[in-house]
Amino acid sequence: MVLLGYSALLMNIGFLGTGHITYSIILGIFKSKLKIKKIYISPRNRLISKKLRKKFKKIAISKNNQQLIDKSNWVFLAVTPQVGHRILSGLKFKKSHNIISFISTINLEKLKKYTKTKNITRVIPLPFIGIRKGPVIIYPKNKKIKNFFDKLGKSIELNNEKISKNFWTTSSLMAPFYNFMMVTSNWLVQKGVNKKIAEDYTRELFLALSQDTIFKNKLSLKQLVSESQTPGGINAQALKELKKKKFYKIQQKVLNSIFKRF
Repeated sequence: MVLLGYSALLMNIGFLGTGHITYSIILGIFKSKLKIKKIYISPRNRLISKKLRKKFKKIAISKNNQQLIDKSNWVFLAVTPQVGHRILSGLKFKKSHNIISFISTINLEKLKKYTKTKNITRVIPLPFIGIRKGPVIIYPKNKKIKNFFDKLGKSIELNNEKISKNFWTTSSLMAPFYNFMMVTSNWLVQKGVNKKIAEDYTRELFLALSQDTIFKNKLSLKQLVSESQTPGGINAQALKELKKKKFYKIQQKVLNSIFKRF
């Protein structure tokens, strides 16, 4: 038996919103040692809902959002900000509910006003939570929520809600990162490399680079940058030319632009 510090063995949880994040978290749950009695999901995205119900016996598709809330001990808010602003105030939550919000631009004060409850935690999960990897930002600190997400990734608790905006901002780097990989792979293809080989190589290259930073976690990222190049070497040349083209300054400008949305 896995002890989570709370009574999770008979817990029902519900996901208000059935998009990619909900799908990924549910996959992660069933790959973990978390013990959940039932998972209720929204009927809105029928394709994902039916796929999950077919894949897992503990999944139940609710008739509507209120039924989902009524049957759940924990309610995960996984809708877009636009939908959240529109529907949350019309739903009835109990004071006993644990509400976990994944909504990026609706702050804690507004969530409490909409739900008329105080037991709310804001969490930033990312799609790779489905393979139980990656950081999970949590605000405010909550031992039960942390214990739950520790089984799905690396929980990082914050003391300041404003700081969470920085992490929402950096989550925007997923698509640029994949695009960087795609450009690398496409360059190899243009040079005559088989596409499958090029993509396999690129995936393995960036996977190894990422894992190496974890293995060498006693070194700062600045030290890793320094150790990865030799004077006059190809890594030194690539870094120098990218800096000259202001590649990294553009990256900072983009992050600042994204930050203004929160």
